[in-house]
Amino acid sequence: MKKIVAKQMKTQCRCHGVSGSCAVKTCWRSLPTFHEIGSHLKKLYEHAVAVKCRSHKKLRHREKMKRHIPISHDVLVYMHRSQNYCRSDPSRGVMGTRGRLCNKTVEGPGSCNLLCCGRGYNTQVLRYVNRCHCKFHWCCYVTCESCETMRDIHTCK
Repeated sequence: MKKIVAKQMKTQCRCHGVSGSCAVKTCWRSLPTFHEIGSHLKKLYEHAVAVKCRSHKKLRHREKMKRHIPISHDVLVYMHRSQNYCRSDPSRGVMGTRGRLCNKTVEGPGSCNLLCCGRGYNTQVLRYVNRCHCKFHWCCYVTCESCETMRDIHTCK
């Protein structure tokens, strides 16, 4: 992570002087935005290389056809596949996404398409009845109306 941030640091400069002249120039290194770091890590993750450990702590490609190709120092490597969080696996403490609340109107994080892993979602219409428009009457009592609201709830299949 430290190397990724260091590689993406940028040099920014500002000119100082009378009426816009660049008599004195000040430069500094600035950190990349959180979004830039996240995008770079996602690209590395998507192109990660499966490896297996050899003797003397040397890594090599897991695929036989690529074993002779050296592994670059700037790639992300993994030894075991990531857990599939879409499916339930109680032995590993993974509950899966079945029954999870999602939002069908957004794209990206929180969306039904992403959270439900392509299995689709169920829609329920819930009816809420609440007290509303309450009024206090002098000395001792309150009157309220009953208000009904309907809400769509989406859960993963």
